[in-house]
Amino acid sequence: MSHDPLVLDMAEQLGRALLKQRLRLATAESCTGGGLGYAITAVAGSSRWFERGFITYSNEAKQEMLSVPHDTLATHGAVSEQTAASMAIGALVHTPADIAVSITGIAGPDGGTPDKPVGTVCFGWCRRGGDTRTTRIVFQGDRARVREQSILAALQGLLDMLGGNE
Repeated sequence: MSHDPLVLDMAEQLGRALLKQRLRLATAESCTGGGLGYAITAVAGSSRWFERGFITYSNEAKQEMLSVPHDTLATHGAVSEQTAASMAIGALVHTPADIAVSITGIAGPDGGTPDKPVGTVCFGWCRRGGDTRTTRIVFQGDRARVREQSILAALQGLLDMLGGNE
């Protein structure tokens, strides 16, 4: 698995920002299947700021590992800002990390609906004792491109939450 050089550059920037603020990160991934964790751990020294990652592909995993409420999944679906928020909050509840990011989406080529077309990805960013932010983006491209763009968006959101690029 290889990443766009921009992904690795952003992961390095993230590491510098987390170290500077003495924060540790947890990730909760669905459609990216650990790709964000892979990019983060490609950075030498990431053990100083990356706490752990959850790969919660199924609804059951989201409920069991991240405490995403069944009602949230039943009402809004796995690909929703509400589920993304619950995933990020759950990553903090179940770890000593200070900041968390979640990714849940439809990478394709199947699984899209008129309301949630292929490429729809929802993100959550949460800081312990702070705000939870979410967004929904519809990416273009094939499965690999949707996943890569999702990793970039997750990293950018973390950098934004930490005060921008270093």
